[in-house]
Amino acid sequence: MAVTDDAILRVKEMITSGELKPGDRLPREADLAERLGLSRNSLREAVKALSLVRVLDVRQGDGTYVSSLRADDLLGALSFVLDLHRGEDSVLEVLQVRRILEPAAAALAAQRIEPDEVVALRALCDAGEQATSVDELVEHDLAFHRAVARCSGNAYLARLLDTLAGPTVRVRIWRGITRGGAVDRALAEHRAIVDALADHQTELARSWSTVHVACAERWLPGEG
Repeated sequence: MAVTDDAILRVKEMITSGELKPGDRLPREADLAERLGLSRNSLREAVKALSLVRVLDVRQGDGTYVSSLRADDLLGALSFVLDLHRGEDSVLEVLQVRRILEPAAAALAAQRIEPDEVVALRALCDAGEQATSVDELVEHDLAFHRAVARCSGNAYLARLLDTLAGPTVRVRIWRGITRGGAVDRALAEHRAIVDALADHQTELARSWSTVHVACAERWLPGEG
């Protein structure tokens, strides 16, 4: 194991054991390095790496703190990485992950959704059907899928899904859909998902979500 990797693991263990909690300030660099049996250089590199993924918050002139460790903060680092890998192969791999996770989110939503959430989703469907540009379709699509994921009641799952396919990917998909003349079909799939959620039909919601994401792959430029 590389020295820096070992240092990262040592700091991680302090956090996962509860010795260091969200918001806690790390001990002075020299003291922590001595305590963990690490060189100050390797500890410094570990802190830098953990700050990049938002586990640690380095405050100049103040010290280094454990972050809030909230899903939103930690998954933001994944969003940055994904933005660096937007080639055709990478986008397809992201969609393959969505094809696994979105049906799971829809299934959970079917079990937990409240009547007012169904009303809100139907309103989003109405808005999508009134869209007149790709930008409006993308805005509707983002709002719709975020709402379904929130209805799952799992904040980590909702944030992960939002991170996996942000506006950049969705613009490419919806451009393909509009060029292929399949907008009505895509929006009808949204309606079908909502109907299944409203009826608390877990497997039907899962199935429609699977179909919807799989069809999105077809409309990526260069696919189909």
